[in-house]
Amino acid sequence: MRKSNCLAMILAGGKGSRLGVLTKNQAKPGLLFGGKYRIIDFPLSNCRHSGIGTVGILTQYQPLELNWYVGNGSSWDLDSDTGGTFVLPPYQHDGGSNWYRGTADAIYQNMNFIDLIGDDYVLILSGDHIYSMDYAKMLAFHKKHGANVTIGTIRVPWDEASRFGIMVADENMRVNKFQEKPAKPESNLASMGIYIFNRDVLESYLIEDAKDEKSEHDFGKNIIPAMLTDKLPLYAYPFEGYWKDVGTIDSLWQANMDLIADDPPIDLSDKNWRIYSGNKNNPPHFVGPEGSAKSSLIAEGAEILGTVTNSVIFYDVIIEQGAKVTESVIMPGSVVKKNAVVDKAIIGEHCTIYEGTVVHNKDGSVAVLGRNEKNAKPAKGDE
Repeated sequence: MRKSNCLAMILAGGKGSRLGVLTKNQAKPGLLFGGKYRIIDFPLSNCRHSGIGTVGILTQYQPLELNWYVGNGSSWDLDSDTGGTFVLPPYQHDGGSNWYRGTADAIYQNMNFIDLIGDDYVLILSGDHIYSMDYAKMLAFHKKHGANVTIGTIRVPWDEASRFGIMVADENMRVNKFQEKPAKPESNLASMGIYIFNRDVLESYLIEDAKDEKSEHDFGKNIIPAMLTDKLPLYAYPFEGYWKDVGTIDSLWQANMDLIADDPPIDLSDKNWRIYSGNKNNPPHFVGPEGSAKSSLIAEGAEILGTVTNSVIFYDVIIEQGAKVTESVIMPGSVVKKNAVVDKAIIGEHCTIYEGTVVHNKDGSVAVLGRNEKNAKPAKGDE
């Protein structure tokens, strides 16, 4: 594995309230995705391929399952003697004990860890995005331009630009303006929530921000604007691959559906950029004599006795005879019983869809069942 002088810090403490019952008992980065993965597999795998051997994972909301899943990082080859993965929850210190108040405050509260590692560059990542990206190329761009901070950016459709933090950059990609969800965007260059900072610059701005009682302690709202005001060299790194923020039910469902498109925009089987997972190994999936699976992603250990179309089926799922599943995501351990119908839905772990029942929203929205639900009615508020 290539080595870098760059530490990665993954912000993995978000509650993910827009995902409703799916994140009721677990942090958003630990949410299951794509038949066998969890969302945090993507930044961890990207770090492994990019030669970043030390990763801090900042947890807060419902951290136990995520902590158990990551373990010592061995599933991503991030358990070396000279690096590794480190789970960093809020803790008590001389000034008391504080929950992370924002993205910038989370990093500020872990400056002692950053100094302990001692790398010259700090890569800050969100733990809730689906993408494959070589951070080493972004770091090379950062060094080439003599930047104090480089922001990962992606071009978005102009009619969607007002949903993002927008960077206005010159022909050399130096940022001269930042617009937070502007009504009239001057650019369609959207921030991906990926930053590379020079460590000394990062720490100085975090210290000043911590003193500001009016600050929201957020990188996009406070740190980046402050640096622009001070005319520091900020650059936008243009990323051209697939990137999906899966912070809502609709975006999570769509990202899963993207995997089974005729020409998937992201290749999870790419031998040169494998997405590693800490999930257990299972026997091959089984399709029964009357079962069928068309245009679907079926994980190991799944049992398909009914009909599955345009869906993502996780390991240990059972689709019984006569059951029909279309355009849906069925998470591990769930059972769709005989003659039941599941259409355009996300079914959480260990759910039971009873015989002859239907899970489908008449208004065309994504139906959702949370973990361990034993009926076919979507949770209130997610219909």
